[in-house]
Formats: sequence, structure tokens, C-alpha cells
Amino acid sequence: MADPLELRDELEPALGAAAREATAYARGLGDDPVHDSTSDRLLDELDRPLPEHGRGAVEALAELAARGRATATRSSGPRFFHFVTGGTTPAALGADWLTSAFDQNGFAWESSSLAARMEGIAVRWLRELFELPGDFGGALVTGATMANFTGLIAARGWWAERAGFDADDAGLAGARPPAILSGGYVHPSAVQALGMLGLGRTNVQRLARDGAGRVDLDALARALAREDRPAIVIANAGEVNAGDFDPIDAIAALVREHDAWLHVDGAFGLFARLAPESRHLVAGVEHADSITVDAHKWLNVPYDCGISFVREPRRLGRALTVGAPYLPDADDPRPNRGFLTPENSRRARALAIWATLRAYGRDGYRAMVERHLALARQLADRVDREPELERLAEVKLNIVCFRVRPSGLDEDALDALNGALGERLLSDGRVFCGTTVYDGKVAFRPAIVNWQTTEPDVQMLVDRLLELLHRQS
Repeated sequence: MADPLELRDELEPALGAAAREATAYARGLGDDPVHDSTSDRLLDELDRPLPEHGRGAVEALAELAARGRATATRSSGPRFFHFVTGGTTPAALGADWLTSAFDQNGFAWESSSLAARMEGIAVRWLRELFELPGDFGGALVTGATMANFTGLIAARGWWAERAGFDADDAGLAGARPPAILSGGYVHPSAVQALGMLGLGRTNVQRLARDGAGRVDLDALARALAREDRPAIVIANAGEVNAGDFDPIDAIAALVREHDAWLHVDGAFGLFARLAPESRHLVAGVEHADSITVDAHKWLNVPYDCGISFVREPRRLGRALTVGAPYLPDADDPRPNRGFLTPENSRRARALAIWATLRAYGRDGYRAMVERHLALARQLADRVDREPELERLAEVKLNIVCFRVRPSGLDEDALDALNGALGERLLSDGRVFCGTTVYDGKVAFRPAIVNWQTTEPDVQMLVDRLLELLHRQS
């Protein structure tokens, strides 16, 4: 097969075929099983030795499309409840296709003025969507893990500054680490970020008052009062087991009293600010120093896309700006968004954000969030009506935490039963929802964030689960 240059006439038929296959896949998300586990064997057909001679773009894409449509998990569909995973609105999907076609590196103005300017607009629009103060800046990253990492980079710089040294230039050798305080809801990605930053994963003090992980405010106040070093406090807006929230307003008051840094992990919970009925859950987030949120969750843009908001974005520039003769100067007045993130090679994620916000606006997203909150209540009502189901937590937002509980079984037997049903539900594939552990109990915790999800989708989850239970018995 020839050099790709000699086959450039394949461009139009290759893109046309890809568009047809992608459209067929997207149209089928509402009806297809979420996953057909029997199709996984088809992946073996793709795992061959590297070909010496190619067969051209059209044939390669046809093979990929056929295997991909058969084996892909419909995680962007309306019945994927296993993780807090959004879908892709039509506007975001179309913009993402254009993003691939434009193929811009969003690092610097010189690499792409389009990506640089659009990211600034997207971050501002998101700040306005969440009604955050105007002194917050930020940047787009891959997701909540890197957003936590980026926000905590700023926190580390703040802590080191108060301790009298520069952690970014001098490193951490010999430094006494900061006190890092949180409740039991702290997400593993935040702990992972602390480890990568050299602040220590085991340095996190989890101040929980119960088995579910609710924060102990009195213990937090005592911990802050006895510290003789700057502290970093991590609050959580929307934990993944039940969608619960730390009392951010109360935590923020303690942080201000003791001159600590407040980082809020709001990967999906920050969207509670969009609906009047739920915005009280994130009261006080405007007092945070850094905030994490994911766009590939409730904003429903393609993976991967997260946002790190920082009240003092100069701290990111101080820590992350890189220099080389071929790069812009640090004082270049034009926007160089890569100087605010750990990534130098950066996809132009802002295009999908801009397009979906332009298409649906604040009102559209508010309506979607309100619809999802109503669906969560409807699912909770159904669980409460079913004698063989037990809801384990209050429904604060969009997650319903429950378990199957037929009569006559002790706790160990119930855990075993729910674990087995979770495996069977995933294997069945019509609705995708595995298990977690909540307050020591094996449970289901479907999360409703997909723009296409409707009441029949959430009712189907209960129907299938009860069907599998009765089939097993």
C-alpha cells in the first residue's frame, strides 16, 4: 500500500463513511443494549500482528466501525447508570467532530488563536453558568482527577508561600507537609492528586461522624484550631455513593476563621447551582479558593473534559508556566492557556463546551437538571413502593442509593445477593448499573445525568433488577 499522501483522495469517502457509522450508532443509543458481553470476543479479531501492508482508510474504518458498534459500551446512552457519566448532546458531538477535523493544539495563542480564545470564552461562560465570582479564572483539563490536581497545585503554592519557600522551584525536600482535612466523602482522585503533588496520600485526615462519611464539623473546627501550619481543606459537592454534600457554607466559615485554603470537589455536584430546588446544597462554594467540575458529566460533552477554577489564577501561572526559545514569553498579553495546566499538548475542548452552551443556553441546562432531579425522585418513589427493595439514603440530587432486600436474609446474605445481582445486571446489559458499598452495605447507586434519560429508562432499571431477582429465586 502506498504512502498516505498518495491516497489523499480517500479523505471524502473515509469521512463520509465515518459520519454514517457514527450517526447510526448515536441514533441507536436509545434502543440498543448498553453492552452485549457476548460480543467481546470480536475484539480478538482486531488484535493481529502489525500489518506490513495497509488496506486503505475506507477498509480500515469499515472494520473498526463494525467491531466498535458491536462491542462499545453505550455509556453515552440513556440507561448507563453505573458511573456518573453524561452523554453527548447533538451540539457537543458535532462540535467535537469539528474539533478533530480542525486538530488544534490549545496550548498557546501561537499554536491556535481559535483554541486559546474559545477556551477563555468557555471558562467565562461556565463561570457565569455556575454563578461564581468574577475573580475566578481557570482552564480546561482532562477531567476531575486533573482538575483536582490543578486546583491543588495552587493550594500547594499558597501553603509553601506561607511556610516561607517556593515549592515549585525548590521542591518539598525537608518541608513539613500541610495539614489536609476533609470529611469521609473525599474522592479518590483528590487523594491521588495529593500523592502526585508530593503532599502525601496518607496525610489526609478524614473527619467523618458516621459510616456514610458525613463530615464532623466539630472535629474539623478542633483540627483547624490546633494546627500551627497552613491547612488545606477539601469539601465535597456531590459524593458518588448517594449524591450527598458536605455543608460547604459552614466549612467555608471555618476556613475563613483559620486562614486555610478551601478546595471544593464539585465534579457533578456543582450543577446543583442550576436548579432553584437544589442550589442550597452548594451554598458557600463562592467562598472556595479552587473548584473542580466535570463537563463530561452533567454538561454532556464528550470525554474527556474537566474544568479547574481558581480564585487566584496567577498561582497556576506561577507554578505551570514553562519557558523555551520557541514558546511565548510568560508576560505575553495574549492568552496562552497551557500556562495554566500541566498539559502542553491540549485538545481544543472548548469548542464542544461553547457549542452546547450556545445551542441550549442557561435555560436549557436548568431544565435538564430539573428533569433529572424529578427522575431521581420518581425512581426513589418506585424503590420505596417495592417491598423487596430498600432505599438506603436520602435523595439529595440525582443519585438513588438502594439495595434489594427480600425478607429472611441476614446482612452477609444480603451483601452476597446484591453483589451477585449487580454482576448479572451488568452481564444482562439492557440497563447498566453495578454495585457499590454504602455505610457498609452492598448497594446500587444509579446516577441520572444523561440528556436522553427519561422515566421509562429509570423504571426499566427496577424492572430488570426484580426480574433477575425472581429468576434467581
